[in-house]
Amino acid sequence: MSSAIPVSVITGFLGSGKTTLLGNLLRDPALERTAVIINEFGAVGLDHLLVEASNEQILTLEGGCVCCTVRGDLVRTAGDLLARRAAGTITPFERIVIETTGLADPAPILHALMTDRAIADALRLESVIATVDAATGTATLEAHPESVKQAALADRIVVTKVDLADPEANGLAERLRELNPSAKRLTAVHGATDAALLFGGEHDPKPYDTAPAHRHGVNTFCLRRNQPLHAATLSLFLHVLAEHCGARLLRLKGLVDVLQTPGRPAVIHGVQHVFHPPAWLDAWPDEDRSTRIVVISQGLEAGWMQDLLEALDEEVKKCSIS
Repeated sequence: MSSAIPVSVITGFLGSGKTTLLGNLLRDPALERTAVIINEFGAVGLDHLLVEASNEQILTLEGGCVCCTVRGDLVRTAGDLLARRAAGTITPFERIVIETTGLADPAPILHALMTDRAIADALRLESVIATVDAATGTATLEAHPESVKQAALADRIVVTKVDLADPEANGLAERLRELNPSAKRLTAVHGATDAALLFGGEHDPKPYDTAPAHRHGVNTFCLRRNQPLHAATLSLFLHVLAEHCGARLLRLKGLVDVLQTPGRPAVIHGVQHVFHPPAWLDAWPDEDRSTRIVVISQGLEAGWMQDLLEALDEEVKKCSIS
């Protein structure tokens, strides 16, 4: 896998508990040597860690962490952190966590991390974490499209304030399963949850076992294939999706069995029209050796996309034979 620095984005609607969660995580030994970028306006309180940082200011926090608040260009701030790390003028962090503003669509942030020449090679998007309020989450999802996008793009959803409301009883848990069945779901009370389940760890194939779902105009489905794909097929498939489906392709992630690299599956990841170059695992993470590609979209059809994948592979086979 890449030696690039892993980046996680914490998103969630206003008042959903992002900052409380982050404040707790920063005291967890699992997040030692972490750089925190708060993409927010005004002073931000991290529980007992008070951060009142202006743009360009970097503070040293407990546990060997550094923190800065962004009121301008997120990419410039990330690049500045990387430059200071290389120069040895700040604590040598090994991870970056970005907290977005509560009204943010996380997609542009993910695009920047994946494509900007100044930082893309040095950083690797590891996860998107969305916080959802157990008490008000259902109403928020109905009233605010931004909250739907935040939950739909997430790899992990943290349901907060479960001491105040039962997400199973009030229907929130079912809403989240329908909206994003591939995301891991955790709970937090007063911001406390297991950092080891949010960051790092081995690749988990379970999120790729999912069924179609429709809610808020968002549908989720899983493409599967038992035979290996040609490398050229994978490249063409991702190119076609980026060119023709980008606006409706909220998220794509998967494990792909590639003919040219037997036993070493490709990990693919994309947001709308932007795709990371495939990364390669040293071995399959479980006994299932099939290709599994989860798609979260607004209106794309699973049958059409599966047919596209198969048709492209047939054309590539013909070219290889001839």
